[in-house]
Amino acid sequence: MKAEGMDNEVRKRKSREKRTKSDDMSEESERLQCEKAMEPIDNNLEKYHVKNAEKIPCQEESYHSFTVSIEMDLVAWTLFLLAFLTRTFRLSQPRDVVFDELHYGKYVSMYMRNTFFFDQHPPLGKQIVAGVASIINYDGNYTFSKIGAPYTENVPIFWLRFIPALCGSLLSPLTYKLLQALRMNRWTALLGGFLIIFDNALLTQSRFILMEPILLFFTMLGLVLLVKFHKAGLYTPLWFAYATGAAIAFTCALAVKYVGFYSCCLAGFSILRNIWKRLRDRDVSDWQIILQTMTIGTIFTVIPMAIYMSVFYVHLNVLHKAGPHDSIMTSAFQASLDGGLASIINKQPIVISHGSQVTLKPTFGRPCWLHSHPHTYPIKYPDKRGSSHQQQVTAYSWKDVNNWWIVKRPTRNDLVVGDEPDPIKHGDEIHLVHGLTARALNSHDVAAPVTPQAQEVSCYIDYNISMPGQLLWRVEIVNRNEEGDIWKAITSHVRLIHVSTGTALRLSGRQLPDWGFNQHEVVSDRVVVQPSTVWNVEEHRYTKTDDQKERERELVTREMIPLTRTNPSFLRKFTELQLKMLWYNDGLQANSHMYGSTPLEWVLMDKGIAYWVDKTSNGQIHLLGNIAIWYSGTISVIVYLALLAFYLLRRRRLCFDLPDDEWEKFQLVGELLLGGYFINYLPFFFTERALFLHNYFPALIFKILLLCFVIEHLHTLLRLFFNRPIVLHLSRLAIFAWIAVVLYVYRKFIVLSYGGTKLSAEDVINLRWKDTWDFILHKKIPV
Repeated sequence: MKAEGMDNEVRKRKSREKRTKSDDMSEESERLQCEKAMEPIDNNLEKYHVKNAEKIPCQEESYHSFTVSIEMDLVAWTLFLLAFLTRTFRLSQPRDVVFDELHYGKYVSMYMRNTFFFDQHPPLGKQIVAGVASIINYDGNYTFSKIGAPYTENVPIFWLRFIPALCGSLLSPLTYKLLQALRMNRWTALLGGFLIIFDNALLTQSRFILMEPILLFFTMLGLVLLVKFHKAGLYTPLWFAYATGAAIAFTCALAVKYVGFYSCCLAGFSILRNIWKRLRDRDVSDWQIILQTMTIGTIFTVIPMAIYMSVFYVHLNVLHKAGPHDSIMTSAFQASLDGGLASIINKQPIVISHGSQVTLKPTFGRPCWLHSHPHTYPIKYPDKRGSSHQQQVTAYSWKDVNNWWIVKRPTRNDLVVGDEPDPIKHGDEIHLVHGLTARALNSHDVAAPVTPQAQEVSCYIDYNISMPGQLLWRVEIVNRNEEGDIWKAITSHVRLIHVSTGTALRLSGRQLPDWGFNQHEVVSDRVVVQPSTVWNVEEHRYTKTDDQKERERELVTREMIPLTRTNPSFLRKFTELQLKMLWYNDGLQANSHMYGSTPLEWVLMDKGIAYWVDKTSNGQIHLLGNIAIWYSGTISVIVYLALLAFYLLRRRRLCFDLPDDEWEKFQLVGELLLGGYFINYLPFFFTERALFLHNYFPALIFKILLLCFVIEHLHTLLRLFFNRPIVLHLSRLAIFAWIAVVLYVYRKFIVLSYGGTKLSAEDVINLRWKDTWDFILHKKIPV
């Protein structure tokens, strides 16, 4: 029985072996069939994937097609949509000119008409708005005459306000992305986007034709790309893309308003700081560091220069017609514009000669012309100083017959140009004779009336006393390397050096009192080489004879050298425009505007700005921020500085309270956010012109970002050192209570952002939470 059982067992084992062998043969056969099917049809080609076919079963072979995956951050999109709805709600209302739409809307209209205008800020923001206006065929014929003026039906006010509203809407998701890039959690990033949406000042500023929303958009976009650039792998495609994007974004911010320069400085500091940290990496050689630095330097210098100059290239090419602002530019610049100075000076002589009648204009500063009139300087000034009592010489801002002067050789007694003009050259000494009074330009060692450190300039009157005339002036052509040694109208820039004292004729930039008819002071300055001592001849004609008919005949003779339209290079026009913009003084001195404010007042929002008021009620638009956000932001700056001082002292004592990653994040936030706040805020303390609340917005954005970090950091400290559920719950409850306050303030003052609500006097008074808030109450409407 045992033998029979063993035989049965052996047979079963053999049967299993046969089945296994059969299965292996079957798999081998299937594999061979697969290989055969995968062979190329052309037998002259090599076998395809033979080795891989041995390793991978045929049924697992797959082919991966090119795919594109799109990820959508629903939180970011939700923030954008919410912000977009708040910014575009009733965007066409009010259908009146609101605050600085008076200026920016006018500039957009001038773009439509190709008319030159001058603004002290770069033109990119205005170009973007004008680009949208051109797409919808806006004709640019509306004049934007005054604040509160109603728009006509042909003004597409919704689309003119759309770009600022869109940029203001994008600030919220960009804030969310930036805080995430700075390694803050999703809830903190969400809070940042939330605060941007519900700040009343940012809402108000984003609803009109104003440049701040565009400036802030490019600044925030640059920050997001900069942080991602620091995190990307060196020389990867993303590294180049983020670097290029950041360079473009920060340059665009600068090209919208010059205050964008402060954010560019912040970016430069961040880049240099990153390079400095990389120096301690021993795995990177010296040559690698040099190459990386040169690459980064090239990206962040060449691209910004190219973009900035391209913006002005478009600006100067589009605005080719003369306009009301071109008088601030030099005569050569004006003569390059269609229909302006070129038409006035057509057929006038070009070479300044003995007997030339000229008008002299300073190439720097306000538009005006050298002027004189029969009135004399007062004998005594209010400060008891004495004058020469000679004939006044001033600078006058209007075209006037008293602006004409006659160029005279000291060795000749006549004032006419002969058959052969006697050209004035570089280094020649001349007299300048006032056309109507026939008195010569004079200077002497007498203090100027308003600028006593400089010499008085007058037209000499012989009072038969011991004060002889000092009438000689030497012509020095500043740009003779370009224009030659002969003095020419329009193109030659000259300095007039007083021979007796070595001083230079200069526009001081100051205004004379009533006795000088509030005209501008002209002095003779010992500091010769400065921009305000350079002049050029604008209008020019030859004096040929005293006979009227003879002069008329000589107007068409061959001596009348026609002056065609000038064609200065783009670089020359670009350079001149930059100098005018950088040194332009708009006359708004500190505290000269009723809604002007100081940097100290911004921190606690002591003063807003009246933007618009309804004609039929006390409803109005007033620029005010969310006081809960602004005050909390100010407290967050103080808290961060206190924590920084505490941590530094503790670490000096070798007490490391924070984990390394948390301390690194704390430092990064300080460098980028606190640094961004101060670099966009502190320079305004040294600004002498009138300032307004909206000048604080770039700093405000950084303060809100810092506020979000401080809230997260305080919560982190509670988890590290007071990790009890009751403490954490109470902290979250406090945050939600604070958010409720933010929403309440937003809702309370939203009527001042949209301006569509009819308000009574009592409603306005109830909104006046601070005595310094200057709301408007109509006198004609019953209180």
